[in-house]
Amino acid sequence: MDPLPTILDIEASGFGRGSYPIEIGYCAGDGKLFCCLVRPEDDWVHWDAAAEALHGISRTLLLGRGRPARWVAEQLNARLCGQTVFCDGWGHDYTWLNRLYDAVELRPSFRLDDLRKLLSEDEAQRWKSITEAVRARQQLTRHRASSDARVLQLALGEVKAGVSC
Repeated sequence: MDPLPTILDIEASGFGRGSYPIEIGYCAGDGKLFCCLVRPEDDWVHWDAAAEALHGISRTLLLGRGRPARWVAEQLNARLCGQTVFCDGWGHDYTWLNRLYDAVELRPSFRLDDLRKLLSEDEAQRWKSITEAVRARQQLTRHRASSDARVLQLALGEVKAGVSC
């Protein structure tokens, strides 16, 4: 699989009703990374301490350093226009991406799809172990959007190349 597709990852305020994106990152086909914190909209109040413990992003950090939702949506549209972008948690990521775009009354200029659609049955069976091996080699201890997207992209490349663990 050459070139590799763009992989997007979203960190969120938690799971379930009321959750929203707090960091969006992607790894483009050429390996370039984009990542930004999203400042919560006024009506985005859901917060899960367990999610914060996982990704290490506090609400205070978002309020101080996050970019406005409109800016984030416009940047994604400009950078990803016309592409099909893949993610590994489509059910959640699609919902969070829609929450971002709905808040600023825009529509994505790109299509979000499930990374698993790129995997054969054999590749899907090797996916978890390959992804864990790539994460260990990258020495990542935190879940952050762009680094997670890079891990997924590298793992996809290895799975497609027939690597086994």
